[in-house]
Amino acid sequence: EEIPLPNGSWSKMVLTGDTVSGIVSSLGYSVFKPGTELAMVSHDTEEVAFVVAGRGEVRTEHGSVQVAPGQAIHIPARFWHAVVNTGDEDLIMVFGFPYPAYPPTERK
Repeated sequence: EEIPLPNGSWSKMVLTGDTVSGIVSSLGYSVFKPGTELAMVSHDTEEVAFVVAGRGEVRTEHGSVQVAPGQAIHIPARFWHAVVNTGDEDLIMVFGFPYPAYPPTERK
């Protein structure tokens, strides 16, 4: 089931404890439409992500990191971050957590 995000963007969890018995991690993907800017979030667990298509940036309280296809990023647990699509095509990212579902998350 898609998780709606601003500007027609969305995320979807594809591997979780609900879809694979005994799994201890999770995997999902997001499609961020051009111009999408998410609010800051902080997860209880670390996150890894891989950029499949599009361009954008991951903003943090310490600055921004540009992302492009083929790049992977690591976001430590409890690290405030937000994804922004700065390009003119969909920014598609695959992400994972060492948690069997979308982890507990704070939002600003």
